[in-house]
This record gives sequence, structure tokens and C-alpha cells, in this order.
Amino acid sequence: MSIPTPTKERKKVIRTASLSGSLYVLLEGQLRFLNQYYDILAIGSDPDKWYIEKLAEREGIRSNEIIIERKIHIFKDIVSLYKLYLLFRSEKPFMVHSITPKAGLLTMTAAYFAGVPKRLHTFTGLIFPTKTGLMKHLLIFFDKIICRFATHIYPEGNGVKKDLLAYNVTKKPLKVIANGNVNGIDLNVYNPKAFSQTENILLRKQIGIEEKDMLFLFIGRLVNDKGVNELVNAFCEIVKTYTHAKLVMVGSHEGEFDLLPPSTWDKINSQPAIFCAGHQDNVRPFLAASDIFVFPSYREGFPNVVLEAGAMELPSIVTDINGSNEIIKDRTNGLIIPSKDELALFNAMQLMITDNALRTKMATNARPMIASRFKRSEVWSAILKEYQAIDSTV
Repeated sequence: MSIPTPTKERKKVIRTASLSGSLYVLLEGQLRFLNQYYDILAIGSDPDKWYIEKLAEREGIRSNEIIIERKIHIFKDIVSLYKLYLLFRSEKPFMVHSITPKAGLLTMTAAYFAGVPKRLHTFTGLIFPTKTGLMKHLLIFFDKIICRFATHIYPEGNGVKKDLLAYNVTKKPLKVIANGNVNGIDLNVYNPKAFSQTENILLRKQIGIEEKDMLFLFIGRLVNDKGVNELVNAFCEIVKTYTHAKLVMVGSHEGEFDLLPPSTWDKINSQPAIFCAGHQDNVRPFLAASDIFVFPSYREGFPNVVLEAGAMELPSIVTDINGSNEIIKDRTNGLIIPSKDELALFNAMQLMITDNALRTKMATNARPMIASRFKRSEVWSAILKEYQAIDSTV
């Protein structure tokens, strides 16, 4: 793997995440773009020993692995903190920029003590609003540390910004870049015209979905926090009346801690109208072949998958949470329902099935509303502009 040689013209920027897979998935193409202007070094954990090398190869950047545990592990966290400190002292970047909670905590702390001039953190989502008791206070404390050591703080969306302000996490300026989201959407890649009707019908038949069926699609981790219990329960009621309704679930529960209860798995496995497709590296064929996207998550920062669904001309059912309620306008390009509300989800799914005119209107609006606000090239340009503005103050 060839590693670009840093030049005098390009200042050094280090991007970090707890998992290198997060950089690989969330920042596709962005690091290559920024590498034209800055010498980009990517840092993250790589349990599978795959992402970090593929990331460097795809983006044309340098990369290094430092283990960063996602969960609290005091001894390992101290080791990671020290390794980051040594790396920053050795590389001497003018800027570090972290995403994901644990990477933010360790990166901002290590960079502060290593004397890195500019320390940026993007809050891609907040965990504490859905927690209670001691854990909630602990998570708020950690986010306060991130903000204490960061010089620039970027909520991924206005919902995240409001939560940071409401919980008094910081008094520093908070800036949402562009209209939110860390990477925007590539409208050439997520384009329904890239898939023919024949291809869509073939995929549906392969998984037992007839052309006349109304296909709901869920994409995400199969865990409680994504609203999977409510989705499965609501759909099992829907299919009693609307026998042509089908549900495809794309995602996995492997390696997760927030496991679904056995009762939910029993319903999934016993309901012939539900098809579990497992993890898919490419979700576009499923989006192209579906009729409605449903995403009843409890919490998000700014969900890429809702952007992707909209770009593929799917009307969406989402919960009234950060990010989702910034992408979807109720009854314009989708439906917004309360979180953790099984009856509201049932009613929304039923409305999608029965009101053809509303569903068609929302589908027609879906792609233009994404294209006008979240085009990838415009997000990249906004990030570069931010970097250059910071650069000018060094």
C-alpha cells in the first residue's frame, strides 16, 4: 500500500474515530477530498484488521491503528490515551478532528496535553438523553470533558445542538456545518434510475416478495434502540389485515450489547411476511426494490440511512428524534411519529398502505428535498471552508 509523502504545502490533520470502520463508512470520499489540501492521517481501532488498510487505500491517505474501546474500560482507556498523546507529539498536527463519543473523549484530552493547536470534535449523536440515573450524569460529564478540551465543537444537526445547550454541556460556540450530517449524500450513487424495474422485480422474487406486495424496508442494527421491537409488533398486527404487506429487515445483531428479547426474535422467525436479509455492504438494491422506508429509532445524530432512502425516492416513517425530524417534513416527504409508540407506528404504516395519493406525493418529494439540502459535494465544500477558516487563525 503506497503512502503519500507529506509536503510542506499541506498542513497535517489527524481524523479519529473509535472504530476505523466508522471512518470507512461515514466519511467515504471525504478524506480523499480533504487530502488534496491537508495531509490526512486516519486513526481508529480495527478489530477485523480490514478497515484501516482499506480506508487508506480507498482514500489515498495515511492510516494507523490505535485501539479505542467503545465501552468504558479504565485501564485500556488510559493506555489508548497515552498512545494518542505519543502519536500527537510525534506527528505534530496543526489539527485533530474526532467523531464518535469515546474517540472524542480520548482524542480531545490527549491532543490538549500534547499541545495540538486546533482540536475539533463532531457530536454525531448523544447517548445521555435516553439514559437515566448515574449513567446519564457520567455521560454528560464525559461530553463536558470533550467540550472543555476542544477548541471547536460541531453538532451534526440542530437537534444535537439543542440537547447540548439544554443540558448545559458547554458554553462554547456550537456550529452545525451546512445543513447537518457529516458527509452528505452522493446523488449519483443513490439514484433509483440506476436500477431497472426488471432488477427490482427479480430481487423481490428472490426474497419472496411479489410485485403486487407493499414492501416496507428497515435498515439498521437489529437492537432495541433502533425501535425493532415496536416495528415487529406493529407489523405483525398490520399483516393480519393487509396480507399483501411485507417487511424486509437489513442489518445484523452480531457483536451488539443491546440485544433484542427472545419474544421479538420468535415473532420475526415465525412471521413469513418478515424477511431478514442480514448485513449488506450495498443496501441500494433493497432501497430501489422497496415501497416505504421505516426507521423507528429511539435516538440518532443524523441518520445516513434516512438520507439514502429519500435519495432513492422512498417516503419514510421516522420517529420524532434528532436528525430524522430534520430530514423528514411530516406528510411532505414522510411521516413523523413519537418514539417508542407502537400504536402510532401501526397507524403510520396503515396510512402508507391505504392512502395512495399521500404516499405518492411523499415519494415524489423525497429525492428533491434531499438533493436541495444534503448534496455531498456541498457538505465537503463547507467542511473544507471551515478547516481553511481555522487554518487562517493559526
